[in-house]
Amino acid sequence: MTVIKHKEQRVGVFIDTQNLYHSARNLYQARVNFGAVLKDAVAGRKLVRAVAYVIRTEAGDEKNFFEALEKLGIETKIKDLQVFHTGTKKGDWDVGLAVDALKTAPRLDTVVIVSGDGDFVPLVEYLQTMTQVEVISFGKSTSTKLREVADDFTDLSENPRKYLMGSK
Repeated sequence: MTVIKHKEQRVGVFIDTQNLYHSARNLYQARVNFGAVLKDAVAGRKLVRAVAYVIRTEAGDEKNFFEALEKLGIETKIKDLQVFHTGTKKGDWDVGLAVDALKTAPRLDTVVIVSGDGDFVPLVEYLQTMTQVEVISFGKSTSTKLREVADDFTDLSENPRKYLMGSK
């Protein structure tokens, strides 16, 4: 499919915050500049909805981060970190992101999934029956299959300085 980007295009951006956070930390020992990511995801088009799926930890240190996302115009959906009796911790929004993307897709020309998680491949393939689907993430930690199925892929690793803060 030929990727079309024009100023009248309606765009929805769905951000797997944990995926981007861990990729930036593991690859670059840095934090993500979500403002720069959102700007390039929208690419001068009409933003209909931007949602970041976030996890609240036991300490609750994320409040300022959540507020910063909202100041950028990104809606936050918050889920508490699950801590199991074995000490194992889990924070995952894949199904929530998928459901929101599916519900919103009929009102969009383009869905942008900001994640490198290969679990989103079936979502991308289904959304493509309705709309254009773009993926944005750090290429070094992105599923090869996800890159292949997306109509367009933006590799944040090609210009990490633009998309990172506090890199070493």
